[in-house]
Amino acid sequence: MGKILSEATEEVEGAADKDEFVRHVRAANECQLIGGSSILVRDAHGVVAVCAPWNFPVDEILLLAIPALAAGNAVVVKPSEVAPLSGQAAVEALQAGLPSGLVGLVQGDGAVGQRLVESPLVDMVAMTGSSATGKRIMSACAGGLKRLVLELGGKDPFIVFEDADLDLAAKDAVAFSLMNCGQVCCAVERVYVAEAVQAAFEERVVALARGYVAGNGLDSGSKIGPMVSASQRKVVSSHVESAIAEGATCLLGGPAEAERLAGALPHGHFYPATVLSGVPQGARITAEETFGPVRRPRRLDGGEEKPSPSLVHFAAGGRDHAV
Repeated sequence: MGKILSEATEEVEGAADKDEFVRHVRAANECQLIGGSSILVRDAHGVVAVCAPWNFPVDEILLLAIPALAAGNAVVVKPSEVAPLSGQAAVEALQAGLPSGLVGLVQGDGAVGQRLVESPLVDMVAMTGSSATGKRIMSACAGGLKRLVLELGGKDPFIVFEDADLDLAAKDAVAFSLMNCGQVCCAVERVYVAEAVQAAFEERVVALARGYVAGNGLDSGSKIGPMVSASQRKVVSSHVESAIAEGATCLLGGPAEAERLAGALPHGHFYPATVLSGVPQGARITAEETFGPVRRPRRLDGGEEKPSPSLVHFAAGGRDHAV
């Protein structure tokens, strides 16, 4: 999907270390004596449809499929249509060590996924993806009261207080914003900074983000690979351009650098590390998941920006000497 080599290697190595899930699930599957006269027995659901995302095309398949298999279920995996070969490799690795027919693979776009989750042969659905897709899956499964495991999008905050170590705060904010080109559901997408240290913090963020050079993921000097698709790059570009049009200041990257990258790196959907300041409340980038290498420090003043009730916060972080 365009990851730099170090991030791709880290994903594969992490994906291969999932035996801990098997141990926990096997322990949970054992019969339990409750009181003196009751026994708790857990039964498998049957067939679990695993709908995996493109941003971690190997790790997420194993993260969802292995617990289901360990609990006694069969699984049918549908990888993302924009990262089908990585998904196929993960499924083939599972199939190599399990009885024939226990792990299935279907490839295709959202229409194929819809047919899969609506199938009466599927008893449960496990999916990682956007909130919009999650809502459609919930609706499709409602009629049959199918069990669901959903991991959806977010707009996660990072808070920097006045007494924070600004060097460490900037390092964390940039690292957790730009990993995998920002295409992570728990990436930092909103940074709130105490007004007294905002300028100093922004200077540090820009200096660090400048070192995230976009390029071929196989090149050792690249810190950001291409985005997964032209459509995802378009989303990021539109968020940045609309924010600037509404009054935000671009401190690094942005449309001009994106245009330069398009000419210098024509084979891939690259977008530069971008830092925005002074983004007005109500801009699209404040309310929608961007899923790209863009950060927007904003003054923390006790309630200037109220998060949209439609947003899910997958994770939160911060820096403060008192924490």
